[in-house]
Amino acid sequence: MTSRVDEHAPTPAAPPLAPPGPRVLVRSLLITAVIMLPAVITRLSGTHATPLLALAVFGAAVVAASFVLAWAAEAAQVDVSGGFAIAVLALIAVLPEYAVDLYYAYTAGSDPAYVQYAAANMTGSNRLLLGLGWPLVVLVSLYVAGRVSKKPATALALEPGNRVELGFLLIAGLVAFVIPATGHIHLVFGLAMIAWFGFYLYKLTRGEAEEPDLIGTAAAIGALPRRRRRTTVVALFVLAAAVILLSAEPFAEALVASGSQLGIDEFLLVQWLAPLASEAPEFIIAVLFAWRGKGTAAIATLISSKINQWTLLVGSLPIAYLAGGGSASLVLDTRQTEEMLLTAAQTLMGVAILLGLRFHRWSAWALLALFAVQFPLTSTHGRFILSGVYLAIAAVILVVQRRHLVPTLTAPFRRERSAVGS
Repeated sequence: MTSRVDEHAPTPAAPPLAPPGPRVLVRSLLITAVIMLPAVITRLSGTHATPLLALAVFGAAVVAASFVLAWAAEAAQVDVSGGFAIAVLALIAVLPEYAVDLYYAYTAGSDPAYVQYAAANMTGSNRLLLGLGWPLVVLVSLYVAGRVSKKPATALALEPGNRVELGFLLIAGLVAFVIPATGHIHLVFGLAMIAWFGFYLYKLTRGEAEEPDLIGTAAAIGALPRRRRRTTVVALFVLAAAVILLSAEPFAEALVASGSQLGIDEFLLVQWLAPLASEAPEFIIAVLFAWRGKGTAAIATLISSKINQWTLLVGSLPIAYLAGGGSASLVLDTRQTEEMLLTAAQTLMGVAILLGLRFHRWSAWALLALFAVQFPLTSTHGRFILSGVYLAIAAVILVVQRRHLVPTLTAPFRRERSAVGS
């Protein structure tokens, strides 16, 4: 997968780098093990830490486990087909977020006060990914391209195969408006979204295998002999999953308790701090790819993450809620409804920007600015206005790019597709 900018500023391919040696892998694993160990000891020993200490200990463990997951998922691309590997990588990278979110939804089944936290974590991670992650990758990619070519780069070009991902995200994003319109997430709706994600994975398995471009610790794992590589990848998945399962509940509870102790709105703390912890590795990996001139690969991964958040994550919430003792419908209050509307509106604008398979500098700055504007707008009225701004910009872009709309909507249903990033 290679990153390209528009015809005015071609990006030379980054020179291949020799894979790091085993020392890099050992050092990385030792560092993450040291960070994860206090959480494991605290949880298994039954020690009760103060909310702030628990937040630090278990939050650090979640971040460290997220890095381990990301390394293993990236290295797994050596043995998995290209497009499918991108989707699996994106899914695994946000597993810590899923663990926290589903814990809140499950607990809400017996304690209605927790319903708001499930919605908070989902909307926060979704908007963080598109409002901060996408623009950051594009701006870094354009900076690198301009520095190499000595000419200003104005847009990052996506590959034709990325239209399939955009089609899946566009349809999921449009259907997501059902949530704020009805004020709840019904079990049937959730199952439909999960089925849509399953169809997405099926389509990606049709892509051709390709050589992944790994960096850092993931490259060290990928360079191992096949049997050792596969054993290492599986072992890292199991290790990270175990740490995340041990840390998810105390981390989620510490978020709420710390908010009360510090006098901070628990909803906001859950909405932004938890996603920052769980998505930090994904952001770092995407920026590193962009820095190496692989912006298209980075954007493809972030788009895939956005798809699984709007499909698998949203679809799983009513299931977890039902399993925890709730009904077949996860009912949202006014604040959660407006958060869902704002998140869906931002998604629609993001997809509209990419319809022409060009991510322009101006659109990256626009997404970043609108993401920042939401924080001082704490009232319901202000959030509805911001949602209207997102939708108005999306409508204008859709009119301008209308010739790309039907091909994007139909892309998931066409038989043939190019491999992602080919």
